[in-house]
Amino acid sequence: MGKEYRKLASGEIVLLQSQGCQSAQWEHVSVADGIDLRQVVNVTFSGDVKLGLLDGYFDMPGGLRRHCGVRNAVLHNVEVGDNCLIENIRGHIANYRIGHDTHICNIGILAVDGECCFGNGIDVAVLNETGGREVMMHDCLSAHQAYFMALYRHRPRLVQNMRKIIGEYARQVSGTVGTVGSHVVIADCGELRGLRIGDYSSIVGAGKLVNGSINSVREAPVYVGRNVICEDFIISSGSSVTDGAMLSRCFVGQACVIGHGYSASESLFFGNCQEENGEACAVFAGPFTVTHHKSTLLIASQFSFMNAGSGSNQSNHMYKLGPIHQGAMERGAKTSSNSYILWPARIGAFSLVMGRHTDHPDTSDLPFSYLIEHENMTYLYPAINLRSVGTIRDARKWPMRDKRTDPHRLDQINYNLLSPYTIQKMINGCRILKNLQRLAGETSVVYSYQSTRIKNSSLVRGLELYDMAINKFLGNSIIKRLEGLVPASNEEIRRRLKPDTNVGLGDWCDLSGLIAPKSEVLRLIDDIERGDVATVDEMHDRFAEMHGRYYEYEWTWAFDKILWYYGLEPGKITAADVIDIVERWKRAVVGIDNLVYNDAKKEFSLSSMTGFGVDGDRAQQVEDFEQVRGVFERDPSVQSILDHIKAKTTLGDTLITTLQPISR
Repeated sequence: MGKEYRKLASGEIVLLQSQGCQSAQWEHVSVADGIDLRQVVNVTFSGDVKLGLLDGYFDMPGGLRRHCGVRNAVLHNVEVGDNCLIENIRGHIANYRIGHDTHICNIGILAVDGECCFGNGIDVAVLNETGGREVMMHDCLSAHQAYFMALYRHRPRLVQNMRKIIGEYARQVSGTVGTVGSHVVIADCGELRGLRIGDYSSIVGAGKLVNGSINSVREAPVYVGRNVICEDFIISSGSSVTDGAMLSRCFVGQACVIGHGYSASESLFFGNCQEENGEACAVFAGPFTVTHHKSTLLIASQFSFMNAGSGSNQSNHMYKLGPIHQGAMERGAKTSSNSYILWPARIGAFSLVMGRHTDHPDTSDLPFSYLIEHENMTYLYPAINLRSVGTIRDARKWPMRDKRTDPHRLDQINYNLLSPYTIQKMINGCRILKNLQRLAGETSVVYSYQSTRIKNSSLVRGLELYDMAINKFLGNSIIKRLEGLVPASNEEIRRRLKPDTNVGLGDWCDLSGLIAPKSEVLRLIDDIERGDVATVDEMHDRFAEMHGRYYEYEWTWAFDKILWYYGLEPGKITAADVIDIVERWKRAVVGIDNLVYNDAKKEFSLSSMTGFGVDGDRAQQVEDFEQVRGVFERDPSVQSILDHIKAKTTLGDTLITTLQPISR
């Protein structure tokens, strides 16, 4: 801790002995100058012990004040900072450095026994329970690092070098002495072994914590609550693990909430996940993976921005070669109550799964879809989720629910509903649906695709909705690019539209929250394989750079797609072309918003009022409903849709007015 300590004077030893203290080697006990040794009572000293000042008080629940001190404890090789309160240790504290202003009371044991990695360097067998996709935990693990380690096994040199980098970090933080930070509360706990505990942590009532790091900081404290059991774990800043949760070989990212008896093994939970009541096994839970229900099991699967309905379940075992199967639900996909998926399967982004699905569908190129079971078959409704008010509500709520307050954020999270990642899939989806029409005929009643069935009307509607979303994204992009420009000529428009970089062309990836061009992802992988990126911090910086330059890269991709989608040439674009794109954009935006508006209106229908106005007539039913749910026109979500229509229409009209003088 860098603090000056001195040996005890003979008179001080006599005082301590008179207060019930004992030591076989008093010469190994050191104290800070000015320490009030009257506050050291009934303490057994063993090995090298250092005590800081014992001034001040701790305010306890109910208004009780306790003077700093060390009472009723056994300390072995312990360094205690200034103004701590340590008392009523039923077992002992061994091999620890404790910060200042920390309160430790009523615990069983706090000890490090031999060399300890504090959860760093532990392999977590995500996705495949039998191994093969292990992710090596460390304090600064991001969802994107984990994505590389788990899913890029076809690049063995990448995985090998990442393991080497993380292994070196784990060796640097390993040791035989644990740490408890400053302003920490540890109370009423059982067995605490092999822990590194960060500043401002609160650990109250935990049953057993073994081999882990609690990476709390002042800006984002960590709370570990009653009856929690964790082994081989890391808990990141701003998170809470409470109410009997049980974690084994798990990483908990920043601002996560895990509680109400949740059980997880061999799993990773990244930024803002919320897991309660249910169970997880071999799960890669990207940012904002949420499950609340006791009957929900998540197993051998990858998620992000996901909400699991009650009774959601998956299987990774077909009773042949063991639990070797895995699945993925891309960003924003969710499950309804009592849904079931037999892995392997891959569900497209922002899709909804209802019912049981056992034929291993792959709908990754048909995002925003419904998968609904009918007569033991999977029916696919492409793009239908684009018109759902729930989808829009989700997209707006995620940024507001980002509870990370640590200035050092591990995960780079992109919240965009429409992005090169999802629009590229829609373009692929249109090609797929048109090919189905061409091969099976436009009059076919039902089409077959990837173990699913698509009704004719659903296919046609899907093409319409995808076209609207593509026009919306491309129009958004060109309007933003021309924002603030009052051009005097077509040439001035062309200069503004020219991308600032060539990076962004081609495919894009979603690295569990981080949306980036595949070219940049592969460049980083090449650099790691060559050894040009050689530390955990360097990897983090590269991911942060990709995230920070997202909109720059996005425009490069969007401009290329604008030229292709509308059949334009970069050197010949005119104001009239831009006006045509903006007009299409206006129709798409207003069209989608009207669909969302009509979907929201269903929540205020008479059928939705069932159960309201008990013991009354229809008028009382409506009155009761409005008192509880409000009036449709004044609902915040509805009002935001109307405001969005108005604002976007005005934005488009303004740009058109600006361009009209040179479009004639």
